Order: sequence, then structure tokens, then C-alpha cells
Amino acid sequence: MAKRSSLFIRIVEGKNLPAKDITGSSDPYCIVKVDHEPIIRTATVWKTLCPFWGEEYQVHLLPTFHSVAFYVMDEDALSRDDVIGKVCLTRDTLATHPKGFSGWAHLTEVDPDEEVQGEIHLRLEVVPGTRACRLRCSVLEARDLAPKDRNGASDPFVRVRYNGRMQETSIVKKSRYPRWNETFEFELEEGAAEALCVEAWDWDLVSRNDFLGKVVFNVQRLRAAQQEEGWFRLQPDQSKSQREEGNLGSLQLEVRLRDEMVLPSDCYQPLVQLLCREVKLGTQSPGQLILLIEETTSTECRQDVATTLLKLFLGQGLAKDFLDLLFQLELGRTSEANTLFRSNSLASKSMESFLKVAGMRYLHGVLGPIIDRVFEEKKYVELDPSKVEVKDVGCSGLHRPQTEAEVLEQSAQTLSAHLRALLSSLSRSVRACPAVVRATFRQLFRRVRERFPSAQDENVPFIAVTSFLCLRFISPAIMAPKLFHLRERHADARTSRTLLLLAKAVQNVGNMDTPASRAKEAWMEPLQPTVRQGVAQLKDFITKLVDIQEKEELDLQWALSLQAPPVKEGPLFIHRTKGKGPLMSSSFKKLHFSLTTEALSFAKTPSSKKSTLIKLAHLRAAEKVEEKSFGSSHVMQVIYTDDAGRSQTAYLQCKCVNELNQWLSALRKVSINNTGLLGSYHPGVFRGDKWSCCHQRDKTDLGCDKTRSRVTLQEWNDPLDHDLEAQLIYQHLLGVEATLREKHRQLSAGPEAGPVLTGPGGAPEDPVAQLLQVLQDLREAHRSSPADSPPSEPSRVLELQT
Repeated sequence: MAKRSSLFIRIVEGKNLPAKDITGSSDPYCIVKVDHEPIIRTATVWKTLCPFWGEEYQVHLLPTFHSVAFYVMDEDALSRDDVIGKVCLTRDTLATHPKGFSGWAHLTEVDPDEEVQGEIHLRLEVVPGTRACRLRCSVLEARDLAPKDRNGASDPFVRVRYNGRMQETSIVKKSRYPRWNETFEFELEEGAAEALCVEAWDWDLVSRNDFLGKVVFNVQRLRAAQQEEGWFRLQPDQSKSQREEGNLGSLQLEVRLRDEMVLPSDCYQPLVQLLCREVKLGTQSPGQLILLIEETTSTECRQDVATTLLKLFLGQGLAKDFLDLLFQLELGRTSEANTLFRSNSLASKSMESFLKVAGMRYLHGVLGPIIDRVFEEKKYVELDPSKVEVKDVGCSGLHRPQTEAEVLEQSAQTLSAHLRALLSSLSRSVRACPAVVRATFRQLFRRVRERFPSAQDENVPFIAVTSFLCLRFISPAIMAPKLFHLRERHADARTSRTLLLLAKAVQNVGNMDTPASRAKEAWMEPLQPTVRQGVAQLKDFITKLVDIQEKEELDLQWALSLQAPPVKEGPLFIHRTKGKGPLMSSSFKKLHFSLTTEALSFAKTPSSKKSTLIKLAHLRAAEKVEEKSFGSSHVMQVIYTDDAGRSQTAYLQCKCVNELNQWLSALRKVSINNTGLLGSYHPGVFRGDKWSCCHQRDKTDLGCDKTRSRVTLQEWNDPLDHDLEAQLIYQHLLGVEATLREKHRQLSAGPEAGPVLTGPGGAPEDPVAQLLQVLQDLREAHRSSPADSPPSEPSRVLELQT
């Protein structure tokens, strides 16, 4: 049984931030760090003290992580970015909020003495002496210390204090992974209550030394234990008085920690098989488990349940059948065509998740060029007369005010051009749409047409398709392109308004230009000719989209299975270390990289012939490189074995922290089941005759830091994790077990209820009774399966630390 930990993070907005620029404003963004490791950077919101981000992330972590911190920064073009403040949430704090932390948190000042990280390796012994026992403290090494110098490193040494005496190690220059192997002894006094304090410091020639962290030990416990050795987490100096909060502004956050104990696959087979059988039976199932799950799911968790069920059935090849069942259930309780799929039902939420999981690459191909054009043009666009801003136009010093009519006319022309381009791109994309998406829309179209067959409802099947494709997929992506990974930054105010108006136009087309949609905003009338033309185009597109036969669907899926679709691709800079010369950033070469489930390949351009750099089966680790190695904090190393079995390392530079973590996540996910994955690595490079990180001279020496193969970011194209999805469904059903039992009791006591049938071995044939039995079996499996034992080092820290 393996423990899986993940963090759901939503950075909503900030307010009342202090001004950091001479203009009386700031350019804020957020950096999210887990145990002081940067994993996320939000977009910068320019010239505001009350920024809105609205960005969501999910991070998979090691269960032993300690804290997550949110740093609000002010971006500066010519100097270092300013730190405004931070919010820190410990794992213990998050564990006390089962539904997650949600609300405003005051920013606190960033104190250098509290910004400590890393661990120190110590051996502590109580040995007999001539007059009294002696305390022997061996300072062996440290790892992942905070970089305090401008070169991205530190010059660490250690002070050991006990009973008024202090001893120091030697200084290790330019290293965050120092090795000392020095031993100190102190005379122990009977009954002395003094603690042993081990402090790490960064030596500075001119200014005062910087604090790197400390560990405090209870000597009485050490005397009882006689000997202890291990890695101990460095702690901040808590002796300072707490600073006042509130004068640095606030940050609105939603953070939820999820810990799941995942059983072996065979434990979940009865649950998965039962749910799959219900989907295959469809509305003919006597138990209607899917309907029962929908009825017992609250509104606040419906999206999570829908996404989990969708991924579970997608992994079983039943996503289309699952959605078809939900369509039938929704149509069965809908009497008015104009209310179809308008609520946040399980069908609507599941279809939203399905389009994001199965259709995101398709969306990028259709919508990406149009979004890029809107961002590049940056034209002023407005159709609402009450919001028009008249501006000067002209050239060669001759300016005249632009009239309102001219602004409205030019805006209508610009929006019409964007809308025509989008509809044209959509019309050409039928063959590019994934077969499973087309087949699902075919089922939706057929079911709605069967339910509303009259001539007056001839547009209803088309509107059912557009309610998902346009209103819940394309339009949200137009309004928030960063959240759909179409852009790296949020749009400015002018571009946002253009995108909003374009999304409204797409919604009008998706609604088939009904009188109700036109009546909402009469000032959209200038777009009506383009909208009417777009309705005809969209209906023609949908007709072709749903015209896919079973054989064609299978052929397309088979052709797709023969390809290795890229998991991630984009430009990177590559450098391979050779010789003893200095490794400079100028020696990196820009190439286009493509990662599939088979290999990491590169080419000069996206359209050039690809050459394989690394076969995925040979990949052993993907980790960050410390900043001082190349003068950049955005370099990663991919460690692999070549065809001759020799260990090789490729160094790849990314343009920002987000791209770095996305590539690391992708590489770690596709290689998670590789044999021979490394448990340690060197964060530096082997330069000359030693490693730049720990200064060891043996190139084959074991790494000086732990690998982080389980630390990944959730992405829309992630490989499916069948066991985790089944565990999440089990966890949800366990939470509503009492309601399920009550529903089962009511159904069993109903007038049409017959005797309880049993199958072979005495197992009940009633699906609800079977489900309750499966939940009971899984509960027993969790109780009887020992959890993965936690690492001994952190527990030793808690035992000895005061």
C-alpha cells in the first residue's frame, strides 16, 4: 500500500498591497514554494495593488513534505524583483482543515533568519571519560542549504554549542552540499539541563554571517539513547518576536491537502468491474448505481466526482458509454428543451472534464492561432456605446478625435474578422477532432433527437452539442486563455475586453442566434450578419462531426494507437558537458524537443526530422541543477544510460520556472515505472576534477541530494492512474455509505421489491447490495494492509528536537 499526497492550490487575488514602484503601484506575481523549492509562478498583473490571478494548480508531492509558502513579488525590469511578503501554511495546519483552507491570509514580512532549508547529517554519542561522560558530536555533511550569496551558493560552517562552550567546523567555500567529517567533544555534567545546539552559518568576509538554520537536542534523551545518527531538518530561529501582520496586504487562497493510501490493483477490481458492468447495462441495469451516485453527490464535490469517474471509465475504454448513460438519465428527467444540460448535473460536469482530458490538444489547434492574433494586435475594441472611449487618431502631427461611430464600426469589423477566422478554423477541423470525442457527440446528438423529434425542435440536437463545445469549452478558453494553457500570461485590460466580446459572439452562434440570446445585449447587433452566417457554418460542421460510423471510429482509434503522441514539446537549450573547460550559458544550443512515451527527441525546427536523444526506458532521473553551475536557476539534468550501459547526463535550459517544472513533471511521469531509477543525484556538474556541488573528486560518487521523482504537477494530458482513481471513488462512496444504505433499504422495502437474490458463493446479485459489500471488503483491506513506513529520519528529528 502506497501513500499518495497532493495539494490543490488556487491563488485567487490580493488586496491592499504596498506600492513598490515610483509610480505608486506594483507589478505583483506569486511564487509558490514547497519546502523552499519553487514549483509555480503565476502571471504578473501589471500596475495594481489589488491583483486578480484566479489560477489553479494541483501538485503531487512526497508525503513527508513540511510546508507550502506563497511569496508575493513585485516584478522589476532593470533590477532584482522586490519581495512584498509571504503566507506560509504547514502540513499540520492543512491537516486540520479536511475540506481545505479557504479565505484571506495576511502577508508577513520575509525574515532572512526564517528562510532556512535543508538537512544536516550528524552522529551523536555519549562516551565514557576520565572524570565524567563526554558528549561527542560528529558533523558529517549537509544538503540543500539555502543559497545566501549572489552566485547561488553559500560558504557554510557549523557552530556546536553546549553548556557555554562553542566549537566551529572549517568553512566549505561555494557549496550548498558541504562535507566536513569533523568531531567535537563536550564534558557532560550530571543533572545539567543545557541543550545541545548545532547551528549552520554562511560565512561572509565583509558583512555579518548569514544564519542557515539550527537543530536543538535534549541531552537527557541523548544520554538515555547513548547514540543517534541521521539526517536532521534545519529549523529557523524562533527566538525573535513575531512581526505585526496586516500592513503588507492580504492574499486570498484555497489550499486543500489530499492524502490517499492506495492499495494494490487487484483490491479495486471488484469495484471497477461492478461500475463497468453498470455502465455496459446502461438504463437496463436494475440497480442504477450511476444514478444513485449522482443523487448522493453534493453540489460542492460533484466536479471532483465527475472528473474521477470520467478518468476511471476512460481508462477502461468506457468513457463514451458512461457519458451516453448520463445523457439518457438527464434527458429522462428533462421536459423542456430550453433547460437541457443547463444545470450543473453529473452529466454536464463529466462532459466538461471529458473535453478537457480528451480534447485539449484539439482545442489548441483550433483556437491557438486566433488567440495569438488577438494578443498580438492589441486593438481597442468596444461595442457597448456606454463604454466607448474616444481617442485621438491621425499621423504626422495631425490628430483629430475619433468619433464614437468610428470606434463602434472598427470594433465590429475587428470582432467579425476574429469570429470568421474562428468559425473557419472550426469548420476545417472535423478530421482533427479525436475519434472518441466525435463518437460521444454522435451519441449526444442521436439521444437528443430521439427525445425531441418534432420539427419545431430541429435545432435542439445542435444546441445540445454547442452547449458543451461552445459554451463550456471554447468560450471559457477564449475568456481565460492562460487557464487553458493557450498563453503564458494573463491578458491586459484591453485584450481581455476583446476576448470577452469574442466569447459572447461565440455563445450567440452556439445558441443558434435565438431571439432570447439577441435580446440580452442589443448592442451586439452589428455582429448579427456574421453570427447568422456562423450559425449555418456551425450546423454544417456539427453534421459532419457526428457523421462517424463505428468502423471509422475504430480505424481512427487504431491509427492513433500506432502513433506515440507527444506528451510535451517545445524549444529548449541543450548542453552536454565535455572536457574540463568552464560551463557557460553561451554554450547552450537551442533545439526543438519532443517527449513521447517512448523517447525524448530533438530537431532543429518543429517540422525537421527528429533524432532520438534518450530512450525513455533508459531514463534514470530528471532533476534541477543548482543555479551557480550555469548562472541560471532554470536548468535541469536528465540522467540516463546509453546503449553501452554507461551513465550520461544531458543538461537542458528552460526559459522560466514554470516551463522547468512542467518538463520535469512530464519526464518523471513517463518514467515512473522504469527500473533502476536513482535515489540520489548531484545537483551540480562535474567540472575539472570535482563536483561543483559537494566538491567530491570521484565522478561515480553517490549523489549528495535526494531525487524527487514523485514531485509532479497535474496536467490535462497526464497518464491515467487507475488505482488512484478507484481509491478516490471508494473514498467518496465511503463518505456517503450511510445514504447508500438508506436508499437501499427504501428500494428493498418498496412495493415492487422481491426477494434478495444471491449468486454463486452466496454473493448478492442486487447491485446496490454488491456495492455495499465491496465497500466493506475495501475497508477491511485498508485495515489489514500495513501502510508504507515513514522515513526514520524525520521521526528521529521529532524525538530529539526540543
